[in-house]
Amino acid sequence: MPDAPGPNVPFPPMEAELVRELPAGDWRYEPKWDGFRGIFENDNGELALWSRNGRPLLRYFPELRPLGDLLPPGSALDGEIVIARDGKLDFDAMQMRLHPAESRIRKLSGEIPAMFVAFDMLLWKGKAVWEQPIEKRRAELERVADGFSLSPVSDDFDTGTEWLDTLLPAGFDGVVAKRLGLPYLPGSRDGVVKVKPHKTADAVVIGLRFKAGGRSTIATLLLGLYGDDGSLGYVGSCAVGAKLQAEVKEKLLPLLDEANDRRFSEPNRWGTGELEEVAVKPELVVEIRYDKLEKHRFRHGTRFLRWRPDKDPDQCTWREVRPPVGADELSVDALLGA
Repeated sequence: MPDAPGPNVPFPPMEAELVRELPAGDWRYEPKWDGFRGIFENDNGELALWSRNGRPLLRYFPELRPLGDLLPPGSALDGEIVIARDGKLDFDAMQMRLHPAESRIRKLSGEIPAMFVAFDMLLWKGKAVWEQPIEKRRAELERVADGFSLSPVSDDFDTGTEWLDTLLPAGFDGVVAKRLGLPYLPGSRDGVVKVKPHKTADAVVIGLRFKAGGRSTIATLLLGLYGDDGSLGYVGSCAVGAKLQAEVKEKLLPLLDEANDRRFSEPNRWGTGELEEVAVKPELVVEIRYDKLEKHRFRHGTRFLRWRPDKDPDQCTWREVRPPVGADELSVDALLGA
């Protein structure tokens, strides 16, 4: 089993910049699938499926291995690994696959099989398709990738808007827009944006707050985001309900960093300053829902959505909650006529 993507595979995959609205004009739209990003390739002479972080995923999704018969030597596709149940994407079922026991994986792959949805072609029979504009890459993908599930695309802005308004109940995570005319830019966010129908962010768990009376109950997760200088700053908290207690304790108590005397919040009228806070090693990522950011804090409490085992902590930056203002959007200075 290779330990890294093949030498001709452009890696890491392109990412999408979070923006407030879908752009119009020379853009192509596609649904934002809610699964694990995957690069499916055999450039090293052996079939492999890589996460966005360069982690091998094929052992967790053995039912995808037959797709390798459809992939000529020296080929690579970019796409998303997803599980659909009752017509809806099921991210929780995806997370269950990241299990150390092969017997468990084999059982789940038979009961709830995943599928690979391709949306870009990087290599084909040794040809560097990724250097071509997106229009040509997509045309080639549709021409030769028989047997693969392909993500729908549209150059029509109204279709992109309709997807954004209607696909949420089916478990989709928004809409991605890709600028026409650009080659594949590994590791870049240039020319690819995403819009979500509600505000979510991925944040690093950097501490715990216990309820009064000892450490028997965890009150909140303390969350952080990385700045451009690499520093990890506190951004807010997320309540831990009764149903999450056991799972949170299992994941986070082994990561307690008792030697770290960092504190994350100041006392307030709710008295949280009197509750015990303990730092944890910044190794786990959660996705949360929030309503508003005020200065450097979530204005209100956030809602836990899920763990993100497919994302590295250092990928959680302030861009998650502060999409850059577009050139055609009003800034405060422009609004005030400065």
